[in-house]
Amino acid sequence: MGRQPSLVLKAACWVHARRRFFVLADLAASARRKAQGKTPAVISPIALEAVRRIDALFDIERQINGQDAGQRRAVRQELSAPLVAELEAWMRQERARLSCHNDVAQAMDYMLKRWAAFARFLDDGRICLSNNAAERAVRGIALGRRAWLFAGSDRGGERAAFMYSLIVTAKMNNIDPQAWLADVLCHIADHPVHRLDELLPWNWKRQSAKLAA
Repeated sequence: MGRQPSLVLKAACWVHARRRFFVLADLAASARRKAQGKTPAVISPIALEAVRRIDALFDIERQINGQDAGQRRAVRQELSAPLVAELEAWMRQERARLSCHNDVAQAMDYMLKRWAAFARFLDDGRICLSNNAAERAVRGIALGRRAWLFAGSDRGGERAAFMYSLIVTAKMNNIDPQAWLADVLCHIADHPVHRLDELLPWNWKRQSAKLAA
């Protein structure tokens, strides 16, 4: 409530970017191949260096995990911003030496073409370095699609998406979705339409706590 409309800005996921380099620098896979008597995979030293530099950013994030947005931004400006600037300069320098068909070059291009989105987390403490949490949240939906197959119609799909949003929002507010939905459906018919926001999970939680007290 009270939020002003604004532009939607893209923030890129560093886990996705790292994965491309990690595949090219997978020491474990090379060791397994060697143990099996196979030719070890060729490890790219440039990819390995990229992984090392990106891992340094994740190390900083682990230190500030759980802090508020202002504190996270301050630490990122002090510690992460120089590393990101060095990574970009290093990557552009190395990219100029590689063929456009080189696998490492393609991994670099993925990042360099979206650099503003990758660097956006430095100026906003609310932004996470990865979207792993979002992907975990939709995992059940992705698995369920195999059984559900179709929603029945476009309107059915829209309703399903609406319900998914409500259920996940309740979970993110540490509320039992079934208890919340049951209570809301029981009272919504008699609830003033101009006060429907009171039934949103974060507001419902506060009201429930007051009644319990």
